[in-house]
Amino acid sequence: MLLALDVGNSQIFGGVFEKDRLLFRFRKTSASNATSDEFGVFFKSVLRENKIKPEKILNVAICSVVPDLIYPLHQSSIKYFNIEPFLIGPGIKTGLNIKYKNPNEVGSDRIANAIAGISLFPDKNLIIADFGTATTFCAINRKKEYLGGLIMPGLKISMESLAARTAKLPKIEIAKPAELVAKTTIESIQSGLYYGNLFAVKEILSKIKIDYFDGKDTITLGTGGFSRLFEDSKIFDRIMPDLVLTGINFAFQMNKTAKELAQ
Repeated sequence: MLLALDVGNSQIFGGVFEKDRLLFRFRKTSASNATSDEFGVFFKSVLRENKIKPEKILNVAICSVVPDLIYPLHQSSIKYFNIEPFLIGPGIKTGLNIKYKNPNEVGSDRIANAIAGISLFPDKNLIIADFGTATTFCAINRKKEYLGGLIMPGLKISMESLAARTAKLPKIEIAKPAELVAKTTIESIQSGLYYGNLFAVKEILSKIKIDYFDGKDTITLGTGGFSRLFEDSKIFDRIMPDLVLTGINFAFQMNKTAKELAQ
């Protein structure tokens, strides 16, 4: 079994795979001062709570956009599982031709999403929108060329910034509002966040299709923690919240030897 970890700025999103089957998933706050022992104890506890013996974990794969957490996670893998973890980063096989001026600048989570995209939808033009701490867009053509993307503030960042910089506007639950023109302050903030992002994302997807794929058939994927907010919006072909975990699993399989895969 493979323990896959997507380390974001707000949360660690994890899952356990048995070959290509995702058995379960979990989330943990990504505290930057967490120790290897804290991580190790947490992971073993999560496994046991989900009826999986920790010794069944034979591989660990990590993608991280938080450099300070790579070392403690690496050490927790060695100390608690006796496993040298696989890290998604520069130098690994991806199956992508990355067109960034500096390919090393592309976040490992975006690479994992792209690997999953080209693996699940081969020979297709793809746009992947990931709704996390930041909202990111990745454009990949049918030749597996990673063309680049966009990064904009995520829903949570926008909400927290609004609350922090205004005297009377509170932090609120991020949710789809009942109607566009709201009648309470909380619902007004929810409407602004939801529809502001919805309309921005819709136009960005449309513009990428026209400018980079000549308006030809393009599959649009929504992923990330807030992606399900837009499930009924009909702007995506598929909502796939587990896309990054799937990509980590594919990346691991792509880079490991036959002996390791047979474990």
